[in-house]
Amino acid sequence: MNYVPGTASLIDDIDKKHLVLLRDGRTLIGYLRSIDQFANLVFHQTVERIHVGKKFGDIPRGIFIVRGENVVLLGEIDVDKPSDAVLQQVSIEEILEEQRLQQQAKQEMEKVKMQVLKDRGLSIPKADNLDEY
Repeated sequence: MNYVPGTASLIDDIDKKHLVLLRDGRTLIGYLRSIDQFANLVFHQTVERIHVGKKFGDIPRGIFIVRGENVVLLGEIDVDKPSDAVLQQVSIEEILEEQRLQQQAKQEMEKVKMQVLKDRGLSIPKADNLDEY
């Protein structure tokens, strides 16, 4: 097999099932249908997989276009290999509720951390204030 530079190396991966991790933390699983010179990707039969603890849920998204700059990781999924996953698949409603509870707990921990820092005379500027410096 000859080496092909850049996104052209993905041509062999068209019509195969892939997992994509995006910059915003979302995980997509679908069939790669098209690519371009900017590494923009088109997926078919796409699902968004949400992980919370040992549970996961898949939200059907259909055809999904991903801008190349948002891709953190792209990997082929071997559909012939049996899954050894210890994760439990749950309904969409259940995983969304678990995700909401996890995000609430994370926000509460962040508030506690900020209060501890404030009590010690320290402060961390908010992300929207960082642009001013």
